[in-house]
Amino acid sequence: MIQQFGHTDSSNGAAADLSKLRLSEGSLDISWHHCSTTADFLGDFFAVQAKAGDPELNEIRHAIGYLVNELLENAVKFRAPGDIEIEASFEDGNFELRVFNLIAEETAQRFQRLLSEITARDAGELLIERIEQNAADPSSSGSGLGLLTLMSDYGARLGWKFIHDERAGPVELQTYAALSLS
Repeated sequence: MIQQFGHTDSSNGAAADLSKLRLSEGSLDISWHHCSTTADFLGDFFAVQAKAGDPELNEIRHAIGYLVNELLENAVKFRAPGDIEIEASFEDGNFELRVFNLIAEETAQRFQRLLSEITARDAGELLIERIEQNAADPSSSGSGLGLLTLMSDYGARLGWKFIHDERAGPVELQTYAALSLS
C-alpha cells in the first residue's frame, strides 16, 4: 500500500512529498523480492524529483535504491512477525527514509552491540577491517558491512531508536537515514 502526502514546510514555504508504504508480512522469498522492488521504485520516484533531466539522475537513483534496499533487507532479515512500514521524503536536496519494524529482544541487544562498535569508529577504516575479516573467515556474519558502506561510501547519516515493550514482547526498531543529494 502506498500513500503520498504533500505538505508545506512553514519555514521556507517549499513543498515536500512524504510517501508511506507498508510491506505486509509474508514468506522470506517474497519479502526479499519486495526489498529490491521497493528500492527500485523509490529510487526512480525520488531521483526524478531530485534531478529531473540531470545527467546525475542514475547516480541519485542508485544511491537512493542502495540505501532503501540495505535498510529493508535488514528489516526483513531480522524482523519479528509483523509488517514493515516505510516513510520516505525528498526536500531541498535531502532524501530521508524511516523504516519501522519489530525485532526480538535478543536481536535488539545484538544489534545495539553492533551499532556501538560501528558508530564509535571511522566508518571507512572499519569497513576495510571488516572486509578483511570476512575474507579471512567466510562463515562470519553480523559484520555491519552494508551499514558501514552506506556511511563511508554514500555519506549516509543513520540513526536508530529502540522502543521496548514493557510486557517483554518484540522491540519496535525505528531506523532513520538521510542522504544529501545536491
